[in-house]
Amino acid sequence: MVRIVPLPASLARTPFTVYESRLLGVPPKRLRAKDLSDGGRLIYLPAGGHVGIIERARVLAAATPGAWVSHETAAVLTLLGLPPWLGDCASIHLSKPHELPRVRRAGVVGHRVRCHPGELTDVDGIPVTAPPRTWLDLAAVLPLNYLIALGDQIIRIPCPGLEQRSEPYAEKEGLRLLIRQHPNMKGVQKARLALEEMRVGADSFPETFLRLAILDARLPEPELQVKLDPSDRRSPAADLGYRRYRIAVQYDGATHLTREQQSRDNRRDEAFLSAGWAYFKVNADDLAEGFESVIARIKRTRPRRV
Repeated sequence: MVRIVPLPASLARTPFTVYESRLLGVPPKRLRAKDLSDGGRLIYLPAGGHVGIIERARVLAAATPGAWVSHETAAVLTLLGLPPWLGDCASIHLSKPHELPRVRRAGVVGHRVRCHPGELTDVDGIPVTAPPRTWLDLAAVLPLNYLIALGDQIIRIPCPGLEQRSEPYAEKEGLRLLIRQHPNMKGVQKARLALEEMRVGADSFPETFLRLAILDARLPEPELQVKLDPSDRRSPAADLGYRRYRIAVQYDGATHLTREQQSRDNRRDEAFLSAGWAYFKVNADDLAEGFESVIARIKRTRPRRV
C-alpha cells in the first residue's frame, strides 16, 4: 500500500514529467499512488482530471528534449485561429530538428523540420513556433483561402489598447524571406500564392473571406478599413468598401455583441448613412452563403459614382 503524501503545489493539479518530480524531491514510489495516472513515457497526470491543451502541450514538450510545439497546436496557443475541422486539438503537434528522430508518442503528431533562428517563440514557458513559421508550416494542410486569411492575421496591425503588442507578427517582405529560406517545404508553392493575395487591414478571417468573395465576383479590389474622413484619425471606419462609389461594407462578428461595441457600431453606421454612403452590414449568415446576396447588392449599387 503506497502512502499518499501531498505533492508539491506546482504538481498537484497539472501534468508533470518525472524530471520535474525529481527536482522537487518526490520519491519514485509516490508516483505509483492512486491519485496519479500514467500519461505515457516520463509523464504523470492527476487521476480523473481534465487536462487542457496548454498543459498537454507544456508537459509533452518538456518530456521531449529538443522538441517544440508546432503546426495546428501552435496556431491555437498563439491565438491565430484555425478552420473548424483542424481546431479540435485531439493531438499535440511537436517538431524536432531534421537531424533528430521524429517524436513517436501516443497523442502526438511528430514532425522533423529545418528551423532557423528567430522562428521559435515562447508561450507561458512553452517553446512554440512563432506565428510566421506556423503560417508556413500550415501551408501544406490549409486550403488557399484559409492560408490567405491566416496570413492576413500575421501581417495586420494590432488594435491599439486591445492587444499585448503594437507591431504585426511580420510584414510581407519578412514572409517572402521566410519562404526563400525553406524552398523545399511541402506547401511552399501555395504559401507563395497566398502571400500575393494577402492584404493589411483585415481584422478577422470572415473579413478576408468577404474580400476574396468580392474579388471572385470580378468586382474591383476594395479598400480595407475605409475611413469616412481620411483626414481625421478619429473618423469612423468600415471594414472595406469603395470610396469612389461611396460604398462601405461592415462584417459584424461575435465581438460586436457587447453593449459597448454595439453603441460604437450604431454611431459608425449612422455616420456613414448620414453622409450618403450605401452601407451594408453582413454577418455569419452571409458568410455561410458565400456573401452572394451582399455582392449582388454591391453590384447594383456600384454605378452610383460620385
